[in-house]
Amino acid sequence: QVQLVESGGGLVQSGGSLRLSCAASGIIFSLYDMGWYRQVPGKQRELVAAITSGGSSNYADSVKGRFTISRDNAKNTLYLQMNSLKPEDTAVYYCNRAFSARRLDWGQGTQVTVSS
Repeated sequence: QVQLVESGGGLVQSGGSLRLSCAASGIIFSLYDMGWYRQVPGKQRELVAAITSGGSSNYADSVKGRFTISRDNAKNTLYLQMNSLKPEDTAVYYCNRAFSARRLDWGQGTQVTVSS
């Protein structure tokens, strides 16, 4: 059974930092390109950062230079280091496959709230 469990969200002041984690099970994690997505109410989920199975990463313009995606294949875990957070980063953050039309079942996400 495939499972994605996100954690690490919280309430932080503008300019602060958070590190999100996504623990994956039921898949051969190292073979998948993975990404972090975020969603705010009334808007579509958007991909903010992605990392290939080979370790290459890319970012949405809105987070470039502030967020860093990484992965630990030995631990089946995906990370997102978020620095210089802004109120507009407030959203529920999810992990899932990237660069594929086929998504895994979505996890519950982790709420990130940035106060001004």
